[in-house]
Amino acid sequence: MDPKNQPLQVDIDDATARGTYTNLALITHSETEFLLDFLFIQPQTPKSKVLTRIVTSPIHAKRLLWALKENIDKYESRFGVIAAGENPAQPKGVPGVIQ
Repeated sequence: MDPKNQPLQVDIDDATARGTYTNLALITHSETEFLLDFLFIQPQTPKSKVLTRIVTSPIHAKRLLWALKENIDKYESRFGVIAAGENPAQPKGVPGVIQ
């Protein structure tokens, strides 16, 4: 059997399976890596702590972007559009930019 066609077996411990709730992600990058820091911000609290940091390559960051886009599209087709406001990174009124 071709190793590329073998199913991936993934194990997860109980603590990891419970997950960590976050409501803020900070993303930075260098030429070779993307860093994704996940935080939980509480109302009226001016300070927070990074709960999880993911360090990945640009290739995997782009693949994550594609996977998130695909899953958000599936979610919205089933449950409706996610009202997230406007994309602050998307300029308004720029030709060729879909809004």
